[in-house]
Amino acid sequence: MIDILKKTLQEASEVVGNIGTNAKEKGYELIEEWLKGIPTLREAGLEVTSFALGVAISPSLELELRGKHEDFPPERIQELLNQNKLNPVTTSVFTTLKTTYKLHASIDAPIQNPLIIKVKVKIPPEINVFLGEPIIY
Repeated sequence: MIDILKKTLQEASEVVGNIGTNAKEKGYELIEEWLKGIPTLREAGLEVTSFALGVAISPSLELELRGKHEDFPPERIQELLNQNKLNPVTTSVFTTLKTTYKLHASIDAPIQNPLIIKVKVKIPPEINVFLGEPIIY
């Protein structure tokens, strides 16, 4: 009975190990893709103000980008989307930015400075846009 339990645990460990290896490889591929997109985001007017790498079974990259609201009127965001439609990294950032401005306009409140975009590159990626300095994040 103990031999069966040991064998089952060993097999489970091997499966988890394989999943971990696959997640790690996929995570690093995703991070590489995002690193390639950063120059385009910088050219658009977003400054990288924070950069962190997390190493785990599934690695992650965290970025904080800051920009000026006046640099991103709706027409410019649409132009950036059109120019970068084949780049999923920049498309996801500019689409999230566009949607955030649109939703913010619906609450009829003034836009606060600064413009902050926080990106967590992991499986799955996460993008947050802040219109003003977040107190709790």
